[in-house]
Amino acid sequence: MDGTSSGNIPEYSVSEISGAVKRTLESAFGRVRVRGEICEFKTYPSGHSYLSMKDEAGTIRAIIWRGALSKLAVKPENGVEVIATGKITASDKRSDYALQIEKLEYAGEGALLARIEKLRLRLGAEGLFDEARKRPLPFLPEVIGVITSEKGAVLHDIRTTLARRFPRRVLLIPVAVQGQGAAEQVAAAIATMGGLSPLGRIPRPDVIIVARGGGSLEDLMAFNEEIVVRAAASSPIPLISAVGHETDTTLIDFASDRRAPTPTAAAELAVPSREELLAALQQRGTRLHRAGHSVLDRGRLRLARAASGLPDLPALIAAGRNRLEDRGHRLQLAPRALIATKRRALESTAARLPRPQEAIAARRAALNLLQLRVAGAARAAIGRHSRALAGLPDPAPFLRTRLREGRAAFTRAAERLDAAAQRRLAERNATLARIPDPTPIILGRLRESRAALNGLAARLEGASYQALLERGFALVRDANGLPVTAAASVAPGQKLALQFADGLVNVTDDRARKRGKADVQGSLL
Repeated sequence: MDGTSSGNIPEYSVSEISGAVKRTLESAFGRVRVRGEICEFKTYPSGHSYLSMKDEAGTIRAIIWRGALSKLAVKPENGVEVIATGKITASDKRSDYALQIEKLEYAGEGALLARIEKLRLRLGAEGLFDEARKRPLPFLPEVIGVITSEKGAVLHDIRTTLARRFPRRVLLIPVAVQGQGAAEQVAAAIATMGGLSPLGRIPRPDVIIVARGGGSLEDLMAFNEEIVVRAAASSPIPLISAVGHETDTTLIDFASDRRAPTPTAAAELAVPSREELLAALQQRGTRLHRAGHSVLDRGRLRLARAASGLPDLPALIAAGRNRLEDRGHRLQLAPRALIATKRRALESTAARLPRPQEAIAARRAALNLLQLRVAGAARAAIGRHSRALAGLPDPAPFLRTRLREGRAAFTRAAERLDAAAQRRLAERNATLARIPDPTPIILGRLRESRAALNGLAARLEGASYQALLERGFALVRDANGLPVTAAASVAPGQKLALQFADGLVNVTDDRARKRGKADVQGSLL
């Protein structure tokens, strides 16, 4: 029984069964679409990539040849759910099979959103989306760089808006905005504009607009690629993103300096409205004009108030003229009064100075008085001694002899005292004789002071206008007593007063009566 059963089962060699399985698999599953999550993705130096696709219950190995990898619209990435199109291939040597991938696409919007969110979190953790990195846009750029497709309405909308608001130069780098290679082109365009030299032949933009029209999430995926996001974040030029419609959000919007809901809005962000600027300028000019008039009005009012507080100018001039005339009159009188005052002071000083003759006479009188007093004292002493001796009884001849000797000694003492007094008087006279007479010195100083006073008086008299009048000049005044300094200020027929040193002469300008006749004698003016 067992032998009969075994005889009915075909027998294959290993290579035969492996080849049969290979042929069966490849014929049964010629081209298939497999949905699953990519894992264990790795590209080898040969350029071929190997990965696995899995779902909740199973796993299948897959391979992407080098030639097919560069043509894929979706780049393989671990953790992304995709739909792979390809064929099943089996190996008869190892008895295994794999999916040979020819095309990759995201497995619906959910997979795309999951991939975008994962990339957003990773790039956000690196700080690429920080608000502190965002730069302000220039107020009025000279050149605006535009990165978009040269076909379609996006470029037309941007140019139309710029022409309407404020015409500026536009530098366009056309790129593919969806499909295979779009992300690389957009990133390269951003880097190219940022690398332009400000002094180069091609103008360097002041702001960049990256724009694309609306589309599905898969159509906008080029602007969710990491290479585009990093290029936008590292751009040295402020960048405006305008991808899709207002409800569409891509990762480049987080990395750009400003996000615009539409390409038209991006152009409006790039340049101000010329009409609005002109209106604002006109409004500010009007306000400035009004403010200027207000300042001028307030200045005029303050000036009027200040002018009302000032004294009357003609009155000031008249008061000054009166003070000047008073000073002139006082100046005429001042030299004589000053000379008289100085002369009185000099005479008083000279009167107080001691005279040498009087001093010598006073000293001589004092010496004579002293001599008389000494002689009188001597005589009084002699008298007292004589009276004392006369009252005694008659002494012996011895006493008479002593008396004579005493008288002789007293006489000699009186003579010596008189000689000493005469000698002192002679010494005083000699001393007084050696003292120089101060009278010439005092008289010399008096003459110098008198000469200085006379010079000062001469200078004062020369500076007065009275002295000028005495030298033959005349002072011309009008009817109001004001000085006339120019002939042009005299009207024909005007009455004038000529002041000479010895009086006033009233005259009248007769040019009106003698018009056309030769003036033989000339004019007083």
